[in-house]
Amino acid sequence: MSSGTAIPAVDAARFDAVLFDLDGVITDTAKVHSAAWAEMFDAFLQARAQATGDVFVPFSDGDYLHYVDGKPRYDGVRDFLASRAIELPEGTPDSPPDERSVCGLGNAKNILVRQHLADTGVTVFDGTVRWIDQLTAAGVRIAVVSSSRDTTLVLAAAGLSDRFEAQVDGLVRAELGLAGKPAPDTYLEAARRLGVPAERAVVVEDAISGVQAGAAGRFGLVIGVDRTGIGAALHANGADLVVTDLAELLA
Repeated sequence: MSSGTAIPAVDAARFDAVLFDLDGVITDTAKVHSAAWAEMFDAFLQARAQATGDVFVPFSDGDYLHYVDGKPRYDGVRDFLASRAIELPEGTPDSPPDERSVCGLGNAKNILVRQHLADTGVTVFDGTVRWIDQLTAAGVRIAVVSSSRDTTLVLAAAGLSDRFEAQVDGLVRAELGLAGKPAPDTYLEAARRLGVPAERAVVVEDAISGVQAGAAGRFGLVIGVDRTGIGAALHANGADLVVTDLAELLA
């Protein structure tokens, strides 16, 4: 389906399930993740510049969108470091946050996210919740698919733990050895858990890597949520339809 094609309503006659990303789609935690990535990488890059004498070039919004947004945490670290031609040892998931390794930097970022969430709480996008409730009432099945290992924590803080029949998050991805976004594996696993074929499921994403995953999985419809002015990029990377808020899809 092309981005210029009229999109029929998402209803139980055409689709059996809708698979939602979490950060930036259900909860306003994308800003939290973006801020945590910038704080972590800027501290690392400043220390590295002082040690090497190189010019400090801060982590930018473009870096966030192109290298880390929507991806598993350690993949994001690897991809951003590669963009700066920086090589670090891999480390392990148990690496301390002050270790100069891929996992160490990723773990430092996760600590910052949890601190931000503790300080500011979790904001929910009302239009998304209203649409989820409308879909559920119509018999459409609902799942959440996130790269975050803190999905259960975030959903509980947002009061949304009971809205999803299936959950495929960073912990599940690691347990099953699934490739992260932009690979479609986590979305395909969510559809499998619901017993729904990909062509009868909708993917809802706000990240470029996420709509790429939906397109790669050949899902029946990929909806991009543009909250940051990247609608054209979402279309170009696999979104069939782009909205600024999911309330636009309410019947």
